[in-house]
Amino acid sequence: MSISSPAAAAHSVAPRPVKQVLIVGGGSAGWLTAAFLARTLGTGADEQSVRITVVESPDIGIIGVGEGSFPSIRGTLAAIGIDEARFVRECDATFKQGIRFNDWVRTPGSAGNDHYFHPFSLPSQRPGGPELLPYWLQGMAPAGKGFAAAATMQKTVADACHAPKRASDADFMGPLNYAYHFDAGKFAALLATHARSLGVQHIAATVEQVELGAEGAIAAVHTPQAGRLTADLYVDCTGFRASLIGAAMGSEFHSLSDTLFVDRALAMQVPYDRPDAPIPSYTISSAHEAGWSWDIGLQQRRGIGYVYSSRHTDAARAEQVLRDYIGPASQGLEPRQLTLNLGYRKQHWVHNCVAVGLSGGFIEPLEASGIGLIETAAYLLGYLFPHDGELAAAARLYNEMMTARYERIADFVKLHYCLTQRKDSQFWIENTDPASISAALRDKLAMWRTRAPHRMDFVVDYEMYPPSSWQYVLYGMEYPTALYANARTLSRAHEAREEFRMIEQVAQHALADLPTHRALIEHMLSKK
Repeated sequence: MSISSPAAAAHSVAPRPVKQVLIVGGGSAGWLTAAFLARTLGTGADEQSVRITVVESPDIGIIGVGEGSFPSIRGTLAAIGIDEARFVRECDATFKQGIRFNDWVRTPGSAGNDHYFHPFSLPSQRPGGPELLPYWLQGMAPAGKGFAAAATMQKTVADACHAPKRASDADFMGPLNYAYHFDAGKFAALLATHARSLGVQHIAATVEQVELGAEGAIAAVHTPQAGRLTADLYVDCTGFRASLIGAAMGSEFHSLSDTLFVDRALAMQVPYDRPDAPIPSYTISSAHEAGWSWDIGLQQRRGIGYVYSSRHTDAARAEQVLRDYIGPASQGLEPRQLTLNLGYRKQHWVHNCVAVGLSGGFIEPLEASGIGLIETAAYLLGYLFPHDGELAAAARLYNEMMTARYERIADFVKLHYCLTQRKDSQFWIENTDPASISAALRDKLAMWRTRAPHRMDFVVDYEMYPPSSWQYVLYGMEYPTALYANARTLSRAHEAREEFRMIEQVAQHALADLPTHRALIEHMLSKK
């Protein structure tokens, strides 16, 4: 990739309306952005339409490993016009009701719970009823029940490999909140097909040079296959290469390596041992000596990987940890190796260049923020779209909101690490060092020693994860909150105990009402 710029600056010119958008790079980021813009802005040849083009290199593959998502993806699929059954069929998709965290709290074999669950459903609260968390903290839930199991029926349903919805439920609807697991490569292909059906243009070409104008904006990109390509707005979806926003526009990268230590991943695709094997409807995240593994059930295989810190182990040992986790099924399989660059651009929108996806940043795959950040960026770009060519105001708000998202996601991910009781390796010991915890997160943890997390702790438009997600992780990691004076205000103990009992009863009814996960998938595959 080369950069060219004029020798001398020219005089300022008035902004011109944004009528042509060039998205450089395909994959999930490029094609999802294209589809959302096409649905939001409209495409066509008339003067009111915006022309959207994706230029995608035939020689550069997509990473295509991340296979998890957050419940926001249901709204995104509905917004761009992809129905649920088609998505399940074409992307080998399954349902995801949350994440099970194995061995994160304490060293394997130690006394105490060996796992906790982060469900996607909110804690139960009947209309007018008491908030359950303070009463759970006071020990009023059934003995031995973690907060997630006591306050929602989702753990019971997911542990039994049942689905979050019934075959008769409408698209993207169901009794329990959910997201999906899917084949990332097939998802990108579906998005590409769908975006083109919405009028998005596609050019198969490799961008080799970025031409800058006199004032520093992008004037054109050059390709050997399609020549010089121009647009009013350029969207960088070139992944970690960040060919436009980084290499050409010079947006500085803010590393998170001093906070989040993992920087490598090994991934394998492992077949089921039998065709009718139950499919877990949650991601299984297991902590290991220098990182953690993901275990994701798709329709015909499991996607399994080990995310680790190269400062705390080497590649050979990491591969052995992965193979030990998988067992004999790993024989004959070679892992795919990935380098992870954790952090984000200090500016996501510079002049007429906007970063979406990995080009803007990456905060490891622990809580499936990758697709969520693409969704956020696409939504923001669509709703802040500078039709009249006045880019500066939109860029400032986009930069503010994207940076805030990355900062808060980084804190949420760090929460999983910094509360561990594990002392069996340097990786876990260093993760509890206060110097590796942001000041914002340290402040939250200090306040939460005497009160539980509350919605007032969070600015909703800056957050990807709701307050309940922080609560599930905080107390799954056994954070000690003493309510002190607040305990004297808990005057609805009888109601809270009744609701905890009701949740247990309803969970058993749900098991009878909801199909198994594999049965629901097979039903959806039969729909044409």
